[in-house]
Amino acid sequence: MTITRLHPGPRMSQASIHNGTVYLAGQVATPGTDVARQTKEALAKVDALLAEAGSDKSKALQVIVWLADMADFAAMNAVYDAWIDPENPPARACGEAKLATPEHLVEFIVTAAL
Repeated sequence: MTITRLHPGPRMSQASIHNGTVYLAGQVATPGTDVARQTKEALAKVDALLAEAGSDKSKALQVIVWLADMADFAAMNAVYDAWIDPENPPARACGEAKLATPEHLVEFIVTAAL
């Protein structure tokens, strides 16, 4: 059994790869900007990690979205809908949660095939 960890730290890795699947840690943006900008930045981090793992968004299996406030649902979706591969949409869940800081507005957790 081989497990590859990308950018491991003392608490977590940014990604773990096992058995043809890549699991990303929650990706957030620089806090303090609006939800659209945070969504774009966080999804760019998702793209970079998937590429480093040898995958891409067309192979996303599941996306979990946490919003600090569901009032931002439409603004987040406007960016997300432009990002997602429309030919290969993943399973997705979106909920409201208190994030790491009050300035963080959105977080994405992605699982993808290699």
